[in-house]
Amino acid sequence: MGMAAAEWKFHVLAVDDSLVDRKLIERLLQKSSCQVTTVDSGYKALEFLGLRQGIESNDTTALSLSPQEANLIITDYCMPGMTGYDLLKKLKESSALKNIPVVIMSSENVPARISRCLEEGAEEFFLKPVRLADLNKLKPHMMKTKLKNQKLEEIETPSDDENGTVAAVEPEIKDSVEMEIIKMLPLQSETEPKRVLLQVVQQEEQMLSNNKRKSMEQGLSTDRPRPSLEGIATAV
Repeated sequence: MGMAAAEWKFHVLAVDDSLVDRKLIERLLQKSSCQVTTVDSGYKALEFLGLRQGIESNDTTALSLSPQEANLIITDYCMPGMTGYDLLKKLKESSALKNIPVVIMSSENVPARISRCLEEGAEEFFLKPVRLADLNKLKPHMMKTKLKNQKLEEIETPSDDENGTVAAVEPEIKDSVEMEIIKMLPLQSETEPKRVLLQVVQQEEQMLSNNKRKSMEQGLSTDRPRPSLEGIATAV
């Protein structure tokens, strides 16, 4: 698991018909420690993700047999054939790909275009040329994906116990309320002496109570000899 976590990188699919812009965004993403795949059209992006077959048959839920995974897609808005907005819509219509974050880039600052993309589900809208400071806005998505992958690895990866058998890794408790409740519960090593002492005290109290009741019963018994009154003069 350690080796897999060390080799894992946030994978970005960059889509732009301009070679210069593709190289620029690729270099910036690599500086941010991302794995980058670049394509020059929306159709190639869908093909890379395994959705091209479904697009040709107008079935946006169909995936090819070997789809590639991307953690984020950043695409130019103005492209021939399929615009970045069209690509965004296709992705959001796919049940398999709709949760992939999408970022739109454009050299034109058109408020209506920006609003339309954000309403359709785009996470960000960057104005070209994209700067390294713009990519800092992607860090929350990177951290979210990284933590999700680490959690899945912890749950799915088995661990060997002392006997060599495989034991499932229990999910770590994250809820602070549950942690507080666990802290409040006394350990068995702490409660055991108290329980034994309580039993001893209860037994002693029961013995004293039995002895006291026995003594009282003996004092009231009719078989007990009464004191003799012989030889005592009675005054008249």
